[in-house]
Amino acid sequence: MNQGAKPFKMLQEDRSVPSLAGDLRAPASEEPGRRNSGMYQTGLLIINADDWGRDNDTTDRTLECVGCGSVSSVSAMVFTEDSERAAAIARERGIDAGLHLNLTTKFSAAHTPGQLVERQQEIAAFLLRRRLNQVVFHPGLVRSFEYVVAAQLEEYRRLYGKDAARVDGHHHMHLCANVLLQELLPRGIVVRRNFSFQRGEKSLVNRLYRQAVDRRLARRYHLADYLFSLSPFEPQDRLDRIRSLAARFMVEVETHPINADEHRFLTGSEVLLWAGDILVARRYPASPSSSN
Repeated sequence: MNQGAKPFKMLQEDRSVPSLAGDLRAPASEEPGRRNSGMYQTGLLIINADDWGRDNDTTDRTLECVGCGSVSSVSAMVFTEDSERAAAIARERGIDAGLHLNLTTKFSAAHTPGQLVERQQEIAAFLLRRRLNQVVFHPGLVRSFEYVVAAQLEEYRRLYGKDAARVDGHHHMHLCANVLLQELLPRGIVVRRNFSFQRGEKSLVNRLYRQAVDRRLARRYHLADYLFSLSPFEPQDRLDRIRSLAARFMVEVETHPINADEHRFLTGSEVLLWAGDILVARRYPASPSSSN
């Protein structure tokens, strides 16, 4: 195994999940002096670009970042304007692509089945009606959720020639109550966790809910230790904190290169100065025994 890379572990029980009710401390099993011998060598920084294939501009900007070596992996949308071309590029160039599950933005590919469009729009109308609807289980939409999620998993398989080993969600809706409670994502894959927050950044109820969701995820899927968005870039100590965590833990940073500021950061010298001597993954590890 590459000694510079940290392999995934399947989180076990509550003690292995970073506490979102408190500060960003290490998971109990990873506190100083309590690491499992031989499990981790160093940390790992994964920079993942969302919305691959959404449209030509998004794909092209993301591809530029991949070419610069500043993006580890991408999350691919299916049934969208540029999903076919993006998949062909990823296969040809060996770009690591997971599925970016889309439950909220209307499918834009010309070949999308009408029934799929209708079912997805039913779901979107519910999820976007109120912010809290994401955490509400809707029994009347069970079959629609099953159909829309299964259709995207199958389309990913068609486009990429393999099953999705990693899934996250557009607007993070892969964490909505119906997807979680219906267990619609295949067991054992990599799934994106909730964002990680310091004490005081979110309400106690919000942090406790996120903690409960991450614990549920950890029983079925592989998770990174922490998740952050790339922006905002200020205050500077925010990015410094992310880099510090990535020196010891597996940290995913979510980015959207279509955003001008993020694209500039990822294609210039700033990303290299920020990362410093922290290992930036060449791809997203797919299992507990994988390396970068």
